[in-house]
Amino acid sequence: MIVYGRNAVREAIRGPRSVHRVWASTSTLREPWLSGAGIEVRPADAEAIEQRCGAAGHQGICAEVAPFRYADAAELVAVPDALIVALDQVQDPQNLGAICRTAECAGATGLVLPERRSAVLTPAVCKASAGAVEHLPVAQVRNLADFLVLAKAAGMWCYGADADGTVAYDELDYSGAVVLTLGSEGRGLRPRVAGACDVLISIPLRGRVESLSVSAAGAVLIYAAAHGRA
Repeated sequence: MIVYGRNAVREAIRGPRSVHRVWASTSTLREPWLSGAGIEVRPADAEAIEQRCGAAGHQGICAEVAPFRYADAAELVAVPDALIVALDQVQDPQNLGAICRTAECAGATGLVLPERRSAVLTPAVCKASAGAVEHLPVAQVRNLADFLVLAKAAGMWCYGADADGTVAYDELDYSGAVVLTLGSEGRGLRPRVAGACDVLISIPLRGRVESLSVSAAGAVLIYAAAHGRA
């Protein structure tokens, strides 16, 4: 796999994945975190880097890394007082990357994705997450509703974000083990996933726009849960 962008490459070097080699522009070669990484670094111009990674937003660097290893969802559920973010068919790589970045920064235990009809951890997601995916356990499950049933059986509270939720997000006690579930762009939570949640929660909207993006809603809810557990 080729990852690109300064933050994505830097965090890949810092994380558990093997980094085989790096291609960097003249200016990027001077980055102190790169010179001391102990990894083969090859000089390359912007055109060559873009050709290799297939993206114009490479910021003068790309790297060949080992494939991403997904975590085991059952192991995430088993973590004491876990805070897990579950995404129901979020398909935009930018949204997935942004939510991964927020979850990692807030100290979430991990993130869970369905195997089908969902964005996966591509190089674009790695860059959008600013490298957060290198440090955040991400699991894939066959069926998200079944995963929520598993989480509840393990003693976790499952909260689903829904515009028509009957409880405001800031009225909850987020202590203990919690799963925050966010729906897809446009459609929101599917009925079976919503039905598997203990409570549907909403974010009050006081402006003229009818909804938040899933990544913005995720930031509000993830930090609310993290703050409630501090």
